[in-house]
Amino acid sequence: MRILLPLIALGLIFNTAASFAETKPATPATKPPALQTAVFGMGCFWCSEALYERFRGVQVAVCGYAGGDKANPSYEEVSSGTTGHAEVVQVTFDPSVITYQQLLDIFWEVHDPTTLNRQGPDEGTQYRSLILYANDEQKRLAEASKAAAQKKFSGPLTTEISPLKTFYPAEDYHQSYFKKHPDAPYCYYVIGPKLQKLEKHTPAAPLKPNG
Repeated sequence: MRILLPLIALGLIFNTAASFAETKPATPATKPPALQTAVFGMGCFWCSEALYERFRGVQVAVCGYAGGDKANPSYEEVSSGTTGHAEVVQVTFDPSVITYQQLLDIFWEVHDPTTLNRQGPDEGTQYRSLILYANDEQKRLAEASKAAAQKKFSGPLTTEISPLKTFYPAEDYHQSYFKKHPDAPYCYYVIGPKLQKLEKHTPAAPLKPNG
């Protein structure tokens, strides 16, 4: 009996150790990718905002000003053409759903990058075609995308590619303007047809359902 007790205890120790060895730690859940931002100028920011908001993976699009040097510019100051800023849209997106490359593809699809300082009825440096990159990777992709896009246009592209200094959100009354005022003349005659055109062809990324 004195011999059996130590043997039994030793067996319990081995069995316990083996059970720990066989137990694998739980695999941690995959952490979702952090949201990213991109900034584009492509004419009136009401239109830019309404277009980008239609795509899956875009969390929010914000109208604003960037590309110039004046701090905290107002709409009136930007409209004067003296600040260097352009009307832009800041797109916050989920890169696991829509990539920066797809946002660039959309950029070339939904505006005319061959018209200098003009989009449709809107004219001035504040309406220039503009890509403002946040890091070296965005810069690389933007430049490569521009080179590829040039092959699709007969005229030279006027799009400026520059580093983003500061993005200034526009006044509250500019945000979600199309949603708030779909029947306003500019929304009805300019933005509406662009959204309808977007629905009728296969865009660079999936659209959200039901507008």
